Amino acid sequence: MKAFPLIAVVDDDESIRKALQRLLTACGLGVTTFACGQDFLDSVVDRRPDCLIVDMDMPTMTGADVQRALTRRGARVPVIIIAGRDDPEAEARCRAAGAAAYLHKPIDAQILLETLTTVLPSP
Repeated sequence: MKAFPLIAVVDDDESIRKALQRLLTACGLGVTTFACGQDFLDSVVDRRPDCLIVDMDMPTMTGADVQRALTRRGARVPVIIIAGRDDPEAEARCRAAGAAAYLHKPIDAQILLETLTTVLPSP
């Protein structure tokens, strides 16, 4: 039996983590959440998610930092960056580094779900 796709959500804002967890769980996806990038990176040793949704602006490790760390480790995980502010240069850097999407908060649920449909492996 194939497991549900696992989505990792990394955001320092608990309300964002909970909202995304509710949305994704309601759509039949497995979700694990983390308050910081390092906690997420430490967890990848045990189970690699099928997709990562990560906040761009966190205090100790940005979403771009997490994306770079995954790349250095050779982990091929689709990354969706979410950002609270419009920063075209940061968006361009993240996309050039391979981000599957760069979405702005507040997150449009339909756009996020459509993006996940394109990056998750087919059943």
